[in-house]
Amino acid sequence: MTDKRDRSGSLKYNQIEEELKALILEEKIKPGEKMPSENVLSKQYGVSRQTVRKAISDLVNEGFVYAVQGSGTYCSDASRFKKDSKDIAVVMTYLSDYIFPKVISGIDSVLSENGYSIVLKNTNNSRTREIKCLEELIEKNIDGIIVEPSKSNVFCKHKYLYDKLDKYGIPYIFIQGAYSVMEDKPHVIMDDEKGAYLLTGYLISQGHKNIIGVFKSDDTQGQNRHKGYAKALAKAGLTYDPENVIWFYTEDRAVHPYTNLQKMIKSGKKVDAIVAYNDQIAFHLIKAIRELGLKVPQDISITGYDNSQPAANTDITLTTIVHPQQELGKIAAQMLLKMIRGEEVEKRIVVEPELVIGNSCIKRK
Repeated sequence: MTDKRDRSGSLKYNQIEEELKALILEEKIKPGEKMPSENVLSKQYGVSRQTVRKAISDLVNEGFVYAVQGSGTYCSDASRFKKDSKDIAVVMTYLSDYIFPKVISGIDSVLSENGYSIVLKNTNNSRTREIKCLEELIEKNIDGIIVEPSKSNVFCKHKYLYDKLDKYGIPYIFIQGAYSVMEDKPHVIMDDEKGAYLLTGYLISQGHKNIIGVFKSDDTQGQNRHKGYAKALAKAGLTYDPENVIWFYTEDRAVHPYTNLQKMIKSGKKVDAIVAYNDQIAFHLIKAIRELGLKVPQDISITGYDNSQPAANTDITLTTIVHPQQELGKIAAQMLLKMIRGEEVEKRIVVEPELVIGNSCIKRK
């Protein structure tokens, strides 16, 4: 019986695949509707379940259907998502400044080598813009998405858009952060808590006791770096004082840390060191310190994060944490390619921090 049914197996599985495609494209099988089981299709076409499985596997690879573990196979909106476009969308908070060009360069080096092109999207760390980007991408024929989440520490109200990507079988991966409601999705991040712990611990080892923290409140990096700062103080037996922490948001990052540090110093608060959210903020703070007639590091030591030393600031080399920008991008791209091929990937890859000593800190007696 098996030999008779599968004598023209290759012809049969192609026939099954094409007929199911036609039903999907004609919307006789609706998006989200459960596909007939292997047993049903096997009887309908007079072939083995193995032949049916091959046809369904091809439909999954082409994006016409998607599998839900333990539930079955469901129809995608395959009239729009046919896959094999060789386009990957990269949605970043910023494109042209700071560390982001190198992250994108790392992504591109892997994707271009594998025959893919990048569709770049920029959110300016705005949730509204991220929603718009995702809505646009859902309408396009793309093979996958790499996303740096906007304001990743704020509750994600647009998870429904990521659910749509899951529904349509479009793989995606988060980089440099992940929304709390989607921590089960693949993501590549730095160990930011450990990084700030190392920086704060270094300042303490150099005799600093009045250490100010400056952190970004609307992303997970800022929250985790704050945790590392507080943890290092506790380990050293130094009292954590919330009044010694300056929080800022994306929208006020150019002004708030700068003005609030100056207010602190002018009020007479003891400040002998600062753990800054990143290198960019650190250099803003150095300017604020110098405007008050104080010197770095003689009066106030300061650390950054990301090892992104701007060429213009040659007199100060920050004590900072290495951010392997290109490597992070490469890891994310390699993971996404595996997902596109249907391979299993780790859900969470954490890159270990590395402390780099510059001349922005001094040993206190």
